[in-house]
Amino acid sequence: MSQPHRSNRGNRERNGEHRRSREPSPDRSSSRPPYFPREADLPPRHVRDARQADHQGSKCTNICSRRGIVLICAVLTNSLVLICVVAAQLVTSGLSSAAGLGGFDINSNFNLQGTELQQARDLDMQYSQMRAPGIYGGLAFSLTLGVVSLLFVVAGNKPPQLMSRKLLLGALVFQAAGAVAYVAAVGLYLHFVIGVNATDVCKQRERIYGRNGYTWMTCDVSGADAAVALFGLITAILYGVGVVLTVQTIRRVKRHHQERKRREADKQQARGRGRPQSAPLRAETTSV
Repeated sequence: MSQPHRSNRGNRERNGEHRRSREPSPDRSSSRPPYFPREADLPPRHVRDARQADHQGSKCTNICSRRGIVLICAVLTNSLVLICVVAAQLVTSGLSSAAGLGGFDINSNFNLQGTELQQARDLDMQYSQMRAPGIYGGLAFSLTLGVVSLLFVVAGNKPPQLMSRKLLLGALVFQAAGAVAYVAAVGLYLHFVIGVNATDVCKQRERIYGRNGYTWMTCDVSGADAAVALFGLITAILYGVGVVLTVQTIRRVKRHHQERKRREADKQQARGRGRPQSAPLRAETTSV
């Protein structure tokens, strides 16, 4: 009767030893549980904060900041300026030019006939050629600033503290130059349009079209030209607001870097203070 009892007891002991052998042995070199990583193995705190912010915030979150929204609005207003410049050329080109582009018979659709029709064609061509520098200059100017603004929007898909300082300074200089350039461009555009409308070619066109009932073809500033000036000034205001927001961003990034350097300096000082204390302890243990 005692032999089965002893054999069962031995089996239980062997099973218990087997279960204990499968359990992970704790790390005796550290007082923390084994599933906690050591602080020395972790990356620096600012790197962890940046990774966490980058993980939580998507690219849209970084682009749709106040600074990014202002740049996106500037891209849209640049597009509106470009559209209004093209519309101004189509509106002021004259009925004969519009008919030629449309591809239908102008004699059956307009009151202009004979010599007046030929004279209107010549005047429309001369007037369009006189306005060509303003049209092409406005297209190139708005298209260039719109594309560059879009590039800065795409480049700002990262948190400000991870962006290059040169990129932020470049955005600041670009927006400041864009605001000044748009104000100057609007003034030059209106001065150019008013100068072209004050010529004899425009006045002769106005008289010919007025005699045939087209009283809206005048030498005043058209609505499309006024829209070009309006959207140009709005774009200049947006660039000015972008300058203020970019300056604030640069200051925040500068304070962030200064605070990070200060924390790193404090850590180094704390480590330096702890090293002299550990040396005598080691000497005493070795002597014992």
